[in-house]
Amino acid sequence: MDIEKFVAENGLSDFPIGLGGCRITDLHFDSCEYDLVVFDEKSEPEKIVKSGNEFVMIHHASLSETLSKKLLQYDKLQIIQDESWDLRMLLSKINEKRSSLFTDFAKNCLIESMFCCQKTKEAIQTSDVFAPCWQKCASYYLADAISSLNNHRTSPSHMLNLLRKFGKSPINERISVVTQTVGIERATPTLLERMLKSTIGFSDLVEKNNHSQIIQQKHDYFLKNSMLSDCYFYFGYINKENFIKIKDTLNRNQDLIYILKIAFDIESDSNLLLQQAELVQKSCNEILEIVSKA
Repeated sequence: MDIEKFVAENGLSDFPIGLGGCRITDLHFDSCEYDLVVFDEKSEPEKIVKSGNEFVMIHHASLSETLSKKLLQYDKLQIIQDESWDLRMLLSKINEKRSSLFTDFAKNCLIESMFCCQKTKEAIQTSDVFAPCWQKCASYYLADAISSLNNHRTSPSHMLNLLRKFGKSPINERISVVTQTVGIERATPTLLERMLKSTIGFSDLVEKNNHSQIIQQKHDYFLKNSMLSDCYFYFGYINKENFIKIKDTLNRNQDLIYILKIAFDIESDSNLLLQQAELVQKSCNEILEIVSKA
């Protein structure tokens, strides 16, 4: 794909721009989008543009960003244009503190995971229908933390495969907790087809940016290549991201459970949910203890 031509055609030539995501690694699939990071200082949601047969996700960014999650997404960007050299300077600073950024992001994810575990427990006690959704989020945050502590950025399409390949370590022993509590063993083509429709529906409700087209493309790729567990994990991760975006308005959107029930493939057994929340919370505490001693 001619990225420079795309930049010119979409009126982005006035800003520092970098290409990120899996397209600058050897991990990417044919179905993966191009992540274009535009440092236009705008705080707008991602925009998705189709260019030929490819999708480009435009991320608006700031050169004064301080959040470790976002800075890690900018790490090792392939610079497309940077006349002022401001982007080069930012990338140099990110590279200098790369290790601490991964650790900081991991700690944040562990805290978020434990928060979700607590929300799961509270929701079970109050018979809140969203209890299983909180538990799923807790598991995915744990996956984020483990991935980050292995110096890998968040990459929903590739994360499960990366988790499988990480070497043995006290932290990586908790990968089994993720796989046990996410539900990947349930993946079948029929279930994934149902999850696809609901994941797309939920994305359209929350994101409103045609992300659904990429989700469909990823689903088709995963199934064509018999990567059912990876597809299941990917759907769950996308739903986690969107669920967290609306977490403060759940009380006003109780009907969302009907779409999330399928999108998340949620567990209705409250005893099992409680066990899973306890297991994830225990793992988070253990990893935090390991990290604090490092």
